[in-house]
Amino acid sequence: MSEQAANRSDGVVSRRAEYAEATRRAAIDAARRLFGKKGYFAVTVNEIAAEARVSPATVYAVNGGKQGLLRALIDEWSIAPEVSATTERIESLDDPAEVVRYLTAMTRQMRQEYGDIMRVVIAAAPHDKTAADGLALATRRYRAGDAVAARRLADLGALRDGIDADEALDILWFYLGYAGFFTLVDDNKWSYTKAEEWLCAAVRQALLAPHHYNAGPAARTAKMRATRGGLSAKRRPNPPE
Repeated sequence: MSEQAANRSDGVVSRRAEYAEATRRAAIDAARRLFGKKGYFAVTVNEIAAEARVSPATVYAVNGGKQGLLRALIDEWSIAPEVSATTERIESLDDPAEVVRYLTAMTRQMRQEYGDIMRVVIAAAPHDKTAADGLALATRRYRAGDAVAARRLADLGALRDGIDADEALDILWFYLGYAGFFTLVDDNKWSYTKAEEWLCAAVRQALLAPHHYNAGPAARTAKMRATRGGLSAKRRPNPPE
């Protein structure tokens, strides 16, 4: 085959791959909108196809029908790029209070970006094996991310007496698992900002040893300035009478 013919062939393959990916993406996005609006069980493949402007046969062939779409959405949430970025960042932090603050902030971000998928899967899981298996997988991934923070706090010697990394993970899950933000924001109608601040403070109080509880960068800086100011005042000679 000539180089020109090979390029033409590669171009055809590339265009076909691009079209297939665009079709797959359109169906996933359509399913996400419809599942969020009507619930998983109330949506049909025909509705997804119409919303995505493709044929029902294409949804089955490219996406594996509703079950395949649900699995794709679960992966989209539970292995999002934010997950690995959060893990890397937490492993680099040396301030226990900042570990908790950053984890809480990223949990909020994930909830705002993917909370609609979480709600759909959680609601469908008791009645559908695909949803149940997907929720179990996503939860393992979710807890694995929190476990990084728990281990980091343990490695920094920041945990309260009697709490090890395993128990710290359970406490993190209690506050930052599915229920925390959903309860405060959906049920209590708190803003995400208020919920984040409250959860961050609650986690710090529950997990961190007292000398680490308010030891964020700003607090440490203020304490250092106050200490320096106190020392300067002590050293300053009394004015002459």
